[in-house]
Amino acid sequence: MEQYYQIADLVLKFDFSGRTFLQAEKYICDSVEDADIEFDMDAFQESYRYLCEKYNGTNYTYNDIEYMVTGLHFYRKLLSFDGFMMHSSAVVVDNQAYLFSANSGTGKSTHTELWLKLFSDRAYILNDDKPAVRMVDGVWYAYGTPWSGKHDISVNARVPIAGVAFLERAEKNSITRMDPGDAAMALIMQINRSRFPEAMEKLFDLYEKFVQQVPVWNLKCNMDPEAAIVSYEAMSGEKFVPNK
Repeated sequence: MEQYYQIADLVLKFDFSGRTFLQAEKYICDSVEDADIEFDMDAFQESYRYLCEKYNGTNYTYNDIEYMVTGLHFYRKLLSFDGFMMHSSAVVVDNQAYLFSANSGTGKSTHTELWLKLFSDRAYILNDDKPAVRMVDGVWYAYGTPWSGKHDISVNARVPIAGVAFLERAEKNSITRMDPGDAAMALIMQINRSRFPEAMEKLFDLYEKFVQQVPVWNLKCNMDPEAAIVSYEAMSGEKFVPNK
């Protein structure tokens, strides 16, 4: 049975099942006369069959593939609403979102866990894998979504973005502001790209605006708590004060 979901301030109408249904349960909302997003089921089935063939013989289950396809189709539709997906872990402190992006295995989730320990009840993870990023009335927000990784860590909320950092492992902790050109090159490696030219044109326009308006940083870090202090002080512009 079709259900309504509110994701990224948009109402989505779809009959989720399996893993997607379980992770989307907290996003269920009341029905509306006209949903903002409805999936094209022919296109959905085409993508599903393609990925089933691509991952045949792997450890991916049909539930996993359906989960991937629903995410791909949601983020494709999100482009029409000035939004895109950023592969990152988004942590919130004092109602400001800080997004940490890196190649898989670099330690972005480990880094945001340091923030949770550092700020205790002042902090939470908004989304640990694929937050939605969307510009609304000239402001860039991060949103929790059901597409939140294997641990399903997400909150159904929107939070203004204070900054983005691209992580690199290093022995010593340091952080530097990236210029918009370098930031755009780093960003395109972590967003959900499309094989459709018109979608890519829209996507390029969005991330060009994003890097002009949102501070983007290069964070070289280890896994010591100091790494969270270094990144917080630079990205927030505030001096870290331990919780009392």
